[in-house]
Amino acid sequence: MLYESRHVSVSIARSPAEVYAFAADPANLPRWAAGLTGSIANVDGRWLAETPDGTVEVTFAPANTVGVLDHDVTFPSGQTFYNPMRVFSNADGSEVVFTVFRREGTTAEAFAADAAAVLTDLRELKSLLE
Repeated sequence: MLYESRHVSVSIARSPAEVYAFAADPANLPRWAAGLTGSIANVDGRWLAETPDGTVEVTFAPANTVGVLDHDVTFPSGQTFYNPMRVFSNADGSEVVFTVFRREGTTAEAFAADAAAVLTDLRELKSLLE
């Protein structure tokens, strides 16, 4: 089964290296990702964040030079969601793209709300970096 997907993006007037460095640091997530309630900590090499759904683990792709910010979010239930995210060059700045998947059982309205929430987060990231 394939999931329906929506690519949500923003342009940021900063270099891809600068955007990547900021967004790849899990300690910065509460500053721009509204799903986190402002608390994230590195506990024994694992990034644990507080969310309305409880404590989640956030695991980013290994550091890289090609802008891959893919990350897994593992919920208290053990369910893990894969979140593809990239930053790449857009003329003198950057483009940040996050892919939102419509997972099984998600209504069209909830899927649209998820994509809107991601856009809000990416706009906050843009606001912080510009």
